[in-house]
Amino acid sequence: MSTPQTSTPRAQPQTYSVKSFGCQMNVYDGERMAELLGAQGMRAAAEGEAADLVVLNTCHIREKAAEKVYSDIGRIVKNANEASLPKPLIAVAGCVAQAEGAEIPNRAKAVDIVVGPQAYHNLPQLVADAAAGKNALDTDMPAASKFGALPARRKVGPTAFLTVQEGCDKFCTYCVVPYTRGAEVSRPWGDVVDEAKALIDAGAREITLLGQNVNAWEGEDEKGAVQGLDGLIRALDRLPGLERIRYTTSHPNDMTQALIDAHADVEKLMPFLHLPVQAGSDRILKAMNRSHTTESYLRIIERVRAARPDIALSGDFIVGFPGETEEDFAATLALVSQVNHAQAFSFKYSPRPGTPAATMADQIAADVMDERLQRLQALLNRQQHAFNAATVGRRTRVLIERAGKLPGQMLGKSPWLQSVHLQTEAKIGDMVDVEIVAAGPNSISGLALA
Repeated sequence: MSTPQTSTPRAQPQTYSVKSFGCQMNVYDGERMAELLGAQGMRAAAEGEAADLVVLNTCHIREKAAEKVYSDIGRIVKNANEASLPKPLIAVAGCVAQAEGAEIPNRAKAVDIVVGPQAYHNLPQLVADAAAGKNALDTDMPAASKFGALPARRKVGPTAFLTVQEGCDKFCTYCVVPYTRGAEVSRPWGDVVDEAKALIDAGAREITLLGQNVNAWEGEDEKGAVQGLDGLIRALDRLPGLERIRYTTSHPNDMTQALIDAHADVEKLMPFLHLPVQAGSDRILKAMNRSHTTESYLRIIERVRAARPDIALSGDFIVGFPGETEEDFAATLALVSQVNHAQAFSFKYSPRPGTPAATMADQIAADVMDERLQRLQALLNRQQHAFNAATVGRRTRVLIERAGKLPGQMLGKSPWLQSVHLQTEAKIGDMVDVEIVAAGPNSISGLALA
């Protein structure tokens, strides 16, 4: 796990800072690493305070995200030098750590610790090793669950993430997740339910279930019956104190009718679904190894909307995949127009080392990708604004998450995951009845009802 290195020992760090990049699972992992460090007696550095230990919890999905890590390492060292402070211990965690391993300290000498996403429960020992002058590296992907080694959840905000599934067996040709997160693994039923109860006891009123393919989750309940994600959601629905349930990210191939039915039956399951399709061309989908077609995807959307007519749909799109023609891209625009999204994420294709797509012929020129992405995002932005505008006049409930910038202003989320700002005396964690009175492209305004 650790390789000795001749360097000067230093005092064990007393303060830490964790910075997470990328997906919600990284946010969850970052929170758990912070809890691990806190359990060792360390405290989070205050805003503007130089931390003794900086953890960069990284994403490897896109090239720029990975490069940003090295930029941040340089900035941390520069800031310490300019302030005449000792360089903090620097830990690179997450998917870049898993993918690049020992190459990270070779490229960035300032890095003291490298820890992969399946090994971060060993972070306290790695910190101790690094402080003792050893080069601490752990990118093992053990079969044993790391979650049992993590401390109990103690205090969270009104919304909380809960990882229930990790890894991926889909092997999309553009994606590094199977190599950085490993094979699909579902956390046991009892462990998930127990952590959900702990989150509720710690203050959570909304829980978002996380997984690389969260709807692939499967486990045996307390009676030994095999359950899918729908069964887990129904169990969480019975927990007192929990007001809302969400889940992300899903794969079309794992969108079962039972899970769709849960959207009709479970009141706490919010009317929001993030279901990435990635492209609207069957030829490109086959090259991506997505194992679904545009037709099968659209049939899923029809069934979801039949179960929950007011559902807000979100998705992911990649433009400029190798070999994508203008006709292929037009098919993506047509699919987007047919589905009509409440929000979505769209990116230019980024070749990741070790993935099949990185060596495919007909890589698309950067300027072509730029132009296509602008057209796609313009359409998605229009759809998001239209969805927001269509909710004006609705009465709904908003979960207050934080204070706004204006006096008396509070911010929260609607059931459709819209950001809502309103004037209210309600406190963080309160559920407030509101009428939606105005809509912008990225948020909506609510009027608190008496």
